[in-house]
Amino acid sequence: MTPVISKEEIEDRRIESIDMTVPSKPEYVGVIRLTVSGIANRMGFNVEEIEDIKVAVAEGCTNAIEHGLDDKFYINFNINNDSLDVVIKDKGKGCNIEEIKEPDLLNPKEGGLGLFIIKSLMDDVEFISKEGNGFQIKMIKYLGADI
Repeated sequence: MTPVISKEEIEDRRIESIDMTVPSKPEYVGVIRLTVSGIANRMGFNVEEIEDIKVAVAEGCTNAIEHGLDDKFYINFNINNDSLDVVIKDKGKGCNIEEIKEPDLLNPKEGGLGLFIIKSLMDDVEFISKEGNGFQIKMIKYLGADI
């Protein structure tokens, strides 16, 4: 997997940015799915790519709702010439990223698949967290890329 691009590169490529503060309630995941679907469609992603983006973003939002300690979480959409970058942040207790293990797909259990699904569907993904300092997911989907 290629590394997530630097903050300076993101700012050079950005066309538009949308920031949202969302109540930490499951019923708002559908609102975010509709929002990202509209953005991705407007950018020119195909139907399959849009579905992948919607699933990945919904998983990230669900993670923020389940593990965040605040009554809201934050989502940012950066619309670029060649990609859609999505950042989801919560103010939860955070975790040690090194302790997150790949799920056992031969013996699946409830929970623990969300981060794996996000990494499978998006082109670049980065998890940022410190215990006691929340969790952040950065995900990128490139236009016309079959990475």
